[in-house]
Amino acid sequence: MSVPKKLHVAFQGERGAYSEAAAVAFFGAGEVEPIPCTSFDDVFQGVQSYRWERGIVPIENSLAGSIHRNYDLLLRHDLQIVGEQYLRIVHNLLALPETRLEDIRRVYSHPQALAQCEDWLDEHLPGIERVATYDTAGSAKRLPEKGQKEAAAIASTQAARVYGLSLLAAGIEDDIENYTRFLILGRESVVPDDVAKTSIVFALKDAPGVLFKALSVFALRDIDLTKIESRPLKGKPWQYFFYLDFAGNMTEERCQNALRHLQEIASFLRVLGSYPQAKAGSRE
Repeated sequence: MSVPKKLHVAFQGERGAYSEAAAVAFFGAGEVEPIPCTSFDDVFQGVQSYRWERGIVPIENSLAGSIHRNYDLLLRHDLQIVGEQYLRIVHNLLALPETRLEDIRRVYSHPQALAQCEDWLDEHLPGIERVATYDTAGSAKRLPEKGQKEAAAIASTQAARVYGLSLLAAGIEDDIENYTRFLILGRESVVPDDVAKTSIVFALKDAPGVLFKALSVFALRDIDLTKIESRPLKGKPWQYFFYLDFAGNMTEERCQNALRHLQEIASFLRVLGSYPQAKAGSRE
């Protein structure tokens, strides 16, 4: 009996990264083979070049805001958004098994993770050296590699399991309402059969009130806008691409009519994907 092939899903970071946890949450632990990549660019390129079947990237965090790099990469690459996943981010203090809390002299993590645990660190490890790194899981990985008995890392519980670390403190984030929204990337579009969300990007002609007119094409049809983000249009100072998410399926006539209407006043319009809408609330 043949073993079913797992789906290869690329993510940025080391094993144990929150992106890996989001991939497992979306596809299921037994269905996915997470593939660590050095950069977000590698994730997009790997999927577009048929190296991996899917990619997963963070697009916004409820505390830190949007990940602008990934908005730019969505426009640069010919890929489709085929799903989304919300992940509750739980930060933990990890160290080598022989390390005690009072032994720690420095803590490593991604700058956002350090900032999101600032109050806990001030209270429990006052004066500790905080060292910013490229990745939460990468911070955990370096502890056994370097044999750092006087250091700790802020990362996921999965990172602790992957690198054989002890959990010195769990849930040390200052705000428990810390969620990251991830996008699932594929080469071909999907047709969602449940509650759907659609993502588009467009640019507008330079005219008075044109942004109001663009947004009104959705309001006139009672289409709920869930997110709007602007990014600079390269080579044209003070002009922008607008990334917009709305609740709706591209199979719906009202959504098709809204985009036809928008096309009349836009200088550029592209549908990035129509996909099943996720619910917030998954806990790592």
